[in-house]
Amino acid sequence: MCTFAAMKTMKTIVVAAMLGCAGNLLAQENMKLTTKEQALVAIAANEARGDMSGLKSALSDGFNGGLTVSEAKEALSQLYAYTGFPRSLNALGALQQVLKDRESAGLTTEAGREADALPKDYDALRQGTEVQTRLSGQPFNYTFAPQTDYYLKAHLFGDIFARNNLTFAEREIVTVSAISALPGCEPQLRAHVSGARNMGVKDEQLREIPAVLRQRVGEAEAVRCEQAVAAVFGEPSKAVETVDFSVWPKGEPNTGYAQYFIGNSYLAPLDAEHGGPVNVTFEPGCRNNWHIHHKQVQVLICVAGRGWYQEWGKEPVELTPGKVVAIPAEVKHWHGAAKDSWMQHLTYHTKVEEGASNEWLEPVTDDVYGHLE
Repeated sequence: MCTFAAMKTMKTIVVAAMLGCAGNLLAQENMKLTTKEQALVAIAANEARGDMSGLKSALSDGFNGGLTVSEAKEALSQLYAYTGFPRSLNALGALQQVLKDRESAGLTTEAGREADALPKDYDALRQGTEVQTRLSGQPFNYTFAPQTDYYLKAHLFGDIFARNNLTFAEREIVTVSAISALPGCEPQLRAHVSGARNMGVKDEQLREIPAVLRQRVGEAEAVRCEQAVAAVFGEPSKAVETVDFSVWPKGEPNTGYAQYFIGNSYLAPLDAEHGGPVNVTFEPGCRNNWHIHHKQVQVLICVAGRGWYQEWGKEPVELTPGKVVAIPAEVKHWHGAAKDSWMQHLTYHTKVEEGASNEWLEPVTDDVYGHLE
């Protein structure tokens, strides 16, 4: 790959992070999640990831879309029960910074109302047991750890869920989104997808959460949520290996070379100013056409996911993290992702001679690609 995606200016990045931008919200037409609910999805997942930059952007978008300070504070406070106090406290600190930045920028942020005071005779354990039963669809007693059972009932579902500045449905949107960002918590995620339905979240809204996660947070989080929703809805789902774009950036759509690819690819130059390596991201099933590099050697370094490299007339070579391939000049070849995995590789050219060029050829047919496992 010998072209670089256009880089956003630092000024644009800073302004978008501080104030939010309309492009961060999905088009509202036909969306069942409101702009505020979309913001809650991104806020919760970024909090769970510990991504303060993404969280600040999501908070700003939320405030621009009608979220109140009280609602944001409530969501981040609730999440301590799911992601731990350290992340919750860090997130509340980020919220304070966003509010300070918005005030400095002359932006108005609606304070919202605080939760109503609970009656003096409020029984947190009794009320929490009722809420937990509604969420679970049946009584739940964690007899293995009675104290944890008490904390869940009396504190989480009693004290926290009793605060009425977020609805039960909003709280479950927050919870599903946060757990989607926690690898290894799939059983709890499926339980909360099911519980969200019991708490008033519509199926159409649950189906939209992955789309928001994909745009605002990451592919792994979106896939994790999609698989949980499919499992709860009794629908088939195909396991897809994802990659963490916070390690190797996904970059921008590879529109300049899209005509030579089947599927979508993305470019992230690592040092565009000096012509350094480019990180190329392939979605599952994406591959480039057969092509030849004339008078130059292309080097591929797989850094994430799984894919394939093949030279004309030879067996395909699996690409996994750490695999390095030096493609000789004048050799017809292709490379791309596996059918069930994203793939990222770094690429650069060496031994470049005068008159070096790329020659793009025919697509890699399904007959060639389809049998690769």
